[in-house]
Amino acid sequence: MDQPHALLVASPGLGHLIPILELGNRLSSVLNIHVTILAVTSGSSSPTETEAIRAAAARTACEITELPSVDIDNLVEPDATVATKIVVKMRAMKSKVRDAVESMKRKPTVMIVDFFGTGLMCAADDVGLTAKYVYIPSHAWFLAVMVYLPVLDTVVEGEYVDIKEPLKIPGCKPVGRKELMETMLDRSDQQYKECVRVGLEVPMSDGVLVNTWEELQGNTLAAFREDGELNRVMKVLVYPIGPIVRTSGHVEKLNSIFEWLDKQGERSVLYVCLGSGGTLTFEQTVELAWGLELSGQRFVWVLRRPASYLGASSSDDDQVITSLPDGFLDRTCGVGLVVTQWAPQVEILSHRSIGGFLSHCGWSSVLESLTKGVPIVAWPLYAEQWMNATLLTEEIGVAVRTLELPSEKVIGREEVASLVRKIVAEEDEEGQEIRAKAEEVRVSSERAWSQGGSSYNSLFEWAKRCYLVS
Repeated sequence: MDQPHALLVASPGLGHLIPILELGNRLSSVLNIHVTILAVTSGSSSPTETEAIRAAAARTACEITELPSVDIDNLVEPDATVATKIVVKMRAMKSKVRDAVESMKRKPTVMIVDFFGTGLMCAADDVGLTAKYVYIPSHAWFLAVMVYLPVLDTVVEGEYVDIKEPLKIPGCKPVGRKELMETMLDRSDQQYKECVRVGLEVPMSDGVLVNTWEELQGNTLAAFREDGELNRVMKVLVYPIGPIVRTSGHVEKLNSIFEWLDKQGERSVLYVCLGSGGTLTFEQTVELAWGLELSGQRFVWVLRRPASYLGASSSDDDQVITSLPDGFLDRTCGVGLVVTQWAPQVEILSHRSIGGFLSHCGWSSVLESLTKGVPIVAWPLYAEQWMNATLLTEEIGVAVRTLELPSEKVIGREEVASLVRKIVAEEDEEGQEIRAKAEEVRVSSERAWSQGGSSYNSLFEWAKRCYLVS
């Protein structure tokens, strides 16, 4: 009997390929099925993108096929956002995806797309696949807002940023102005209209896989199942199969970061990284540096070039270092480590000395932190990160956050220092509760994926429904 075959389609960009890749690895290893990933390229002919795809292919059991993207210049405005371009590009890839499937010797049973690729689901119908699913690499609250957005679009007048009362989402925490997704900030923009369209298309699938787990978001997940408005809007089953995160890989023993970390006390170091797109202004970089110094806590800071330098032609590390206050590196020598190159985040968060993570709150980074029991200083910058910060602080209880959004105001050094001490300093009582909660979440994340755990069972329930396992 032929081995069952699942087809996953990854949107352009390494940040979209990695979650699909990790899902594919999980399906392959746990279900013992053949997985093919169609990686839609950006069309920029970037050697970095090609190298990333090849590197991903080298470390996975999945079969990865690059799918060159189509030209969409006539479909979007010149100043269209990245999110708009990705959604439109994926929708325009229907014929190429259809041709790719028809040329396969082993026909897939099921197609899985991420939320940028919901416009491709009709291609699954065209080639006669048994089922089509959507993978949400984010959490259940994000999914709820996505699918309920078309309802809000019809009942809310004016701009969401001007609302006086938080937007009510059935079965979920309301969405206030500080939780609005970036795509909701301007209802006249094409990216908002594309977001509404995605919200309408998700329930047209045969079901949704979401990167969370029952013990983390039980109330929100229950709202999708129980008879109520959210259940009626969704229409299809939701399968919590998280946490799905990158696993630790091999790191050179002589790596200077780990040489330094090995000398530090257990849970004594704050890891600071704001993601690949997390650039700060020069002024905010200075305040963050002073805050780290004033906190008196040990830190590893993966420092990106400040936004004011983004137009510069040089990529010299010296340019990054000059954004720091005079004498900062000398004064923090031995206490802190500044890294200006790529750093192995999962491996760093896994180190015994890491006691906190100052993060932009991208969901992948959040899960990498929570599965290691590391509490978070939330520093949301864009996309749905503002929602994530609220979820972490107000519902899950594993983080502290700034009083104002870092995207709207420069966060002063005193506030930075206070937040850092709260998470890392052993004597802080509120921090002790947060650290204890982070450890609880770590344990629950492991339990969810143990045999018979909630996510383990949910994955097999889904696999049986689409005939991938008997």
